[in-house]
Amino acid sequence: MTDVLLYIVLGLIAGALSGLIGIGGGIIIIPALVLLFGLSQHEAQGTTLALMVPPVGILAAWTYYKQGYVDLQMAAFICIGFFIGGFFGAKFATSLSSTLLEKIFGASLFLVSIKMMFFK
Repeated sequence: MTDVLLYIVLGLIAGALSGLIGIGGGIIIIPALVLLFGLSQHEAQGTTLALMVPPVGILAAWTYYKQGYVDLQMAAFICIGFFIGGFFGAKFATSLSSTLLEKIFGASLFLVSIKMMFFK
């Protein structure tokens, strides 16, 4: 049960950030699945694609699924959190000024790029 709650929390965070600054799966969920949940890169990508289905990524997710790289249960629970988090992130984002929102987005991309360039 603890894992299910963690998956939902991850979905909430990714959904909120997606609604706030338009990022989620590739920048939030995949690294979290690898670093926090111990999935391989293939499993993280396949599972993330599965939670975005339908219709986004259905053929890519199917390809990963056939190779055994998709955890459907995990994807379903993250999707629940992502759905709700996206709503709240979007509500918050629309209350911010364009300038502040641009700064938040830029800082997010900067932090991800630093991690990708200098930390493995």
